[in-house]
Amino acid sequence: MPIRNRHALLMLLTFAVMLGSHSATAQDAASRYWADSWRGWHFYEAPVPEEIEHPLPLGKATPTAPPTSPSRAPELVEFEHLQKTLEETRNIAIMRPSEANVRRYMALESQVVARASYFADVAQRVAWATPQLDPTLQGRPVNAKALEVFDQAELVDRSRAIADLGKDHVLFFFYRSDCPYCHAFAPTLAAFQARHGIQVVAISVDGGPLPSFPNARPDNGIATTLKVNQVPAVFLAQPFTGKISPIGFGVLSESQLLERIATVSAPQAEATQTTTTQGLAHPLEAP
Repeated sequence: MPIRNRHALLMLLTFAVMLGSHSATAQDAASRYWADSWRGWHFYEAPVPEEIEHPLPLGKATPTAPPTSPSRAPELVEFEHLQKTLEETRNIAIMRPSEANVRRYMALESQVVARASYFADVAQRVAWATPQLDPTLQGRPVNAKALEVFDQAELVDRSRAIADLGKDHVLFFFYRSDCPYCHAFAPTLAAFQARHGIQVVAISVDGGPLPSFPNARPDNGIATTLKVNQVPAVFLAQPFTGKISPIGFGVLSESQLLERIATVSAPQAEATQTTTTQGLAHPLEAP
């Protein structure tokens, strides 16, 4: 066979093999297509997603259960149990007041009262042995004799403080000549002035006289400014600064005057209880 014919035959056989292979592939695809016709003409299946493992971040520990709270003191547990039992027993006795229920509640209440009494006795013994914890030694005493000594010492201290206060303060005493309470209160103020060394300036609201204060001054308008609507009235005044603070209205005793003046003149009280009369006619000036 000529070489040219052999070469053509080989090419033809190669082409035939390729064509047969392609034809078989096409036939297989066609057969699969017609076999899956029940899925529909435009059926599409999404590819199955691959599972991706997400590793835990480095340094992050696996979460654990929260730590349990420490155990409570058994005394607290016992107290709460006793309190709850007492309340429930009382409620039952109220709702079903039979002899058994009431007796049960009274017996339990008696136990609670006994415990409380024992606590009070121990607390009292501790206070007796520890002066810093004894409430009877803190502040004003409760014993009659100790109270007498305390009041006397307090009187001396306040009298000394008011004497120092009298160096630049005076007391304004507003009165009316027809007021019986003013006449009754005037001797107390006169004695207070003599005993404690603070000047009392009597100011007559109606212009009338007062036997205990023959040098009383008539009101020059300051009573209206201070809103003195009731007499007798006492004010603590500092003429150099114009500060005036109310002490009280009505008849006051010497101890009340001492206590109120000491309270009003305290540094922490001056900022909140002071009335100023700057620019007004002063009662110490000539009318």
